[in-house]
Amino acid sequence: MHDDGRYDDPHVTGASNDPVSRETDYPSWSPGVTGQGEGDPPASRDHRPGSEPPESSTTSESASARRTPESLSRPVNAAEVRSSSGRRNTAAAVRFEPAVPHQPTAAVVRDAAEAPVASTESLAAVAADPTYVSRETPTREEDDPPLAMEAMRAVQILNPSGEVTMPRPDRTRVMCVANQKGGVGKTTTTVNLAVALALHGNRVLVVDLDPQGNASTGLNVPHHTGIPDVYDCLINSVPLVEVAQAVEGIPNLWCVPATIDLAGAEIELVSVVARESRLDRAIAAYPGQFDYVFIDCPPSLGLLTVNALVAAQEVLIPIQCEYYALEGLNQLINNINLVRQHLNPKLDVSTILLTMYDRRTRLADAVEQDVRNHFGDKVLQAVIPRNVRVSEAPSYGQSVMTYDPGSRGATSYFEAAQEIAERGVKEPVGRNA
Repeated sequence: MHDDGRYDDPHVTGASNDPVSRETDYPSWSPGVTGQGEGDPPASRDHRPGSEPPESSTTSESASARRTPESLSRPVNAAEVRSSSGRRNTAAAVRFEPAVPHQPTAAVVRDAAEAPVASTESLAAVAADPTYVSRETPTREEDDPPLAMEAMRAVQILNPSGEVTMPRPDRTRVMCVANQKGGVGKTTTTVNLAVALALHGNRVLVVDLDPQGNASTGLNVPHHTGIPDVYDCLINSVPLVEVAQAVEGIPNLWCVPATIDLAGAEIELVSVVARESRLDRAIAAYPGQFDYVFIDCPPSLGLLTVNALVAAQEVLIPIQCEYYALEGLNQLINNINLVRQHLNPKLDVSTILLTMYDRRTRLADAVEQDVRNHFGDKVLQAVIPRNVRVSEAPSYGQSVMTYDPGSRGATSYFEAAQEIAERGVKEPVGRNA
């Protein structure tokens, strides 16, 4: 064997003097056949370069004339390149890559490999039972594209039919959303849970007890100076029904707004008789029947928060997945225990919701494990991730449920609302601790 681009092995070529190019390696090649077009006679092995061709040029011309248009349109094979005298052009054979006729493309090979092949057992099962579905058949979740799945989630969250898809409690559930640490998602949680429950058939009232009025902003309820607000209910004993406003675009949802006047209520309530139970009496005197009353508390442990704890039956604590949120949680639990002992024995910490969960950090996972180990079943399985859609929604006067119902934030709050509704049906409302 010589390293000059040819093989002289007689076992490969069939003859010791019949050179074969290394490039002749495609699967359909065989000695003595390669390079023949349609109608071409077999090439003689005794033909050598420089000798006279065994057949006349007329035969070659007639063979080329018999080539069909289909064969002319395909790529030229290097072995078919011949000189004008009928001899094989070996230089052209080395220069041009051989084109393999009728070879399948890569896309065809890939599609054929990925195509499912029905087994004998599945065919027999289909023949026996027409409703049989093979395990190899992809499910709807696997088959649908991401945009279709997002659209399905949006329709599920918005519930355009208006049917009652979340269970309604037997009596009104008054839930206080409290945490003395600011920026943990109290207002965002209040607004989105209220909208989710209202969209699915529950009658919900939101009481904005934060002087900043962020819950009113998130629900697009006017709360500028001069608007009747919760301050009038606490200080001037105005009935709550005269202050509550229906939320535009969300059926079964009402909001009691808060203005900047509420900032002075802490000082004015000091001299008022039964100052801790003013909000409780206002809610009890409301003529309508609600399924849920959410009270958005300020980030403090003052008289406004105490009013909310006295009026509520349950406490929902949003906990940011960071260390500072855990540090102040012990003090909040102590204050809740004091209110339970002296003012409201029916108060109970029923729900813990983890917010602003960043799965990229180990700290978030560590905080989640600590909270679940300490509070157990009170922690919701749904966890609210960090999602920019949740932060963008209030700038448009909407909740994330209506702003982007297909986002991860909307889906997480929807799951949390559904879990809260199911827990309220399984467990008695207003239970003692």
